[in-house]
Amino acid sequence: MAANWTPGSWRGLPIRQQPTYEDAAGLESVETQLASYPPLVFAGEARNLRDRLADVAEGRAFLLQGGDCAESFAEFHPDTIRDTFRVLLQMAVVLTYGAACPVVKVGRMAGQFAKPRSADMETIGDVELLSYRGDIVNRIDFEGDARRPDPQRMIQAYGQAASTLNLLRAFAQGGYADLHQVHRWNLGFIANSAQAARYREFADRIGEALAFMEACGLTSEAVPQIHTTDFFTSHEALLLGYEQALTRVDSTSGDWYDCSAHMLWIGDRTRQPDGAHVEFLRGVANPLGVKVGPSTDPDELIRLLDTLNPSDEAGRMTLIARMGADKVEAMLPKLVRRVKREGRTVVWSCDPMHGNTVKSTSGYKTRHFDRILSEVRGFFAVHEAEGTYAGGVHFEMTGKDVTECTGGAQAISDATLGDRYHTHCDPRLNASQALELAFLIAEELKEQRAGGQRTVAAAS
Repeated sequence: MAANWTPGSWRGLPIRQQPTYEDAAGLESVETQLASYPPLVFAGEARNLRDRLADVAEGRAFLLQGGDCAESFAEFHPDTIRDTFRVLLQMAVVLTYGAACPVVKVGRMAGQFAKPRSADMETIGDVELLSYRGDIVNRIDFEGDARRPDPQRMIQAYGQAASTLNLLRAFAQGGYADLHQVHRWNLGFIANSAQAARYREFADRIGEALAFMEACGLTSEAVPQIHTTDFFTSHEALLLGYEQALTRVDSTSGDWYDCSAHMLWIGDRTRQPDGAHVEFLRGVANPLGVKVGPSTDPDELIRLLDTLNPSDEAGRMTLIARMGADKVEAMLPKLVRRVKREGRTVVWSCDPMHGNTVKSTSGYKTRHFDRILSEVRGFFAVHEAEGTYAGGVHFEMTGKDVTECTGGAQAISDATLGDRYHTHCDPRLNASQALELAFLIAEELKEQRAGGQRTVAAAS
């Protein structure tokens, strides 16, 4: 266990992005109640993810992480969970073909309720109120009572997370994730896509591989891996009282695990090395992520790795780069070089969403599909130039047909953003855009793989 650490040792340290609860006794009561509840995930599952991420760090697998920017209570519905899970499966199959390796699937689901904000207060007209910090804290309605932090909302978040996990496990292990079924879904997407011809080759190759496997006797009935899949959950560990309440000692190893999710990450606004969030997460054994942006200093990044992963355990740390399309090739190399020079074992993943948020002419926050793709391509280009492994992608997306990000084959424009703009926080890729992006990234991965093979052949 981490030295001089307890689940509550973060209390009293400098902390950012936390709500102020008026009812301190009510908050303490809720945290005590949560601490008596069953864990949402189990230590063995978190260790399993750590092992999978160790494969990613060594270049033997690829990480796909995606889901809602912020889960909401109002949109909680089994169809919403199913549709997002389905798109992640579809993306994973396409990326598996492009990367020619297993894809580790991690959802921003069953816990992504709290959101950091750029300001504590929000002003509309002459009215100033507390900012909305996610449904686990307060309500989005712009009125005084709604914006007052309510600790009871943590109980509701726990219940929704438990129900979501129950459904995800059923989908992952009950046959819904069968490779043949996922492939049929992708064929349906291609048939309705404006880019059908471009993606047809991928679909045909995957179909040929499945037919070959069946001819060899590798059917869903004979091989469980074709019929089921592993799926993990993650969220930003922002509301530390909630996270501490769900932290448990593993009876097998004696280590502490935050049992609210398999993987937790620290955001770009809360990664201070001497801050409360780093202090809390250094003591739990879950796989961890850290968002790194243009303001990240290489020395500070190494200090964070020293604190969060002093033994340099493979699979423990994922560095999630969120630079912006116009900054990634200028700002990311210095971080990659420093981590490589120090010999640290990390997963490098690309979050092309947060650095590319703009305000449209129609007044909506949005992200353009081409800029998202451009940052991913820049991320891959940096790692190819530095001789390191571009290990994953991290998207804010939904399985619903929303209109929140512009561009893509659907050609969503500023004028049509308001048609189905449903997000509680940041704009998300819709199902079609997310899958289109997966096909384009798969092309990139396939080309890089072919280039590497040509290089090896030339050298021999």
